[in-house]
Amino acid sequence: MTDQPTDPSSEQPISIVLVEDNPTDAELTIRALRRARISNHIQLLEDGAEALDFFFCRGDYAHRSMTNQPKVILLDLKLPRISGLEVLRQLKSDPRTQMIPIVVLTSSAEDQDMIESYQLGVNSYIVKPVDFEQFNQAVQQLGFYWVLFNRSPVS
Repeated sequence: MTDQPTDPSSEQPISIVLVEDNPTDAELTIRALRRARISNHIQLLEDGAEALDFFFCRGDYAHRSMTNQPKVILLDLKLPRISGLEVLRQLKSDPRTQMIPIVVLTSSAEDQDMIESYQLGVNSYIVKPVDFEQFNQAVQQLGFYWVLFNRSPVS
């Protein structure tokens, strides 16, 4: 994703981080955001370990600055290596990342996953609709809200 517009109020790149291991779901999510003209830089991370390295500037992401955090994280729960719940737990328990809004975007409609996500501090929990058009609408609406309307101390 090459577009990197800046937020006029902060002159910092606004980014969306999508943590999703399913290539089809990742492509559909990115396409829905683009279709809604949300052309912010979108960083795709494919598993929980890569996500933690990205957010905590380790490994392949050691060059990143902790001050350049995304405007919102779209997080799947069923991830390889490290689960989405563990990623959520670590991000919300660290003062450097706890204020970043996190939206769980998952196929899991299990009450226990939802309860644990909210106990860990998730900002929103969305079950991926099976229908393509419903999925498209859901992603566009969450993109509009979290990227364009929500105000957060993290920019």
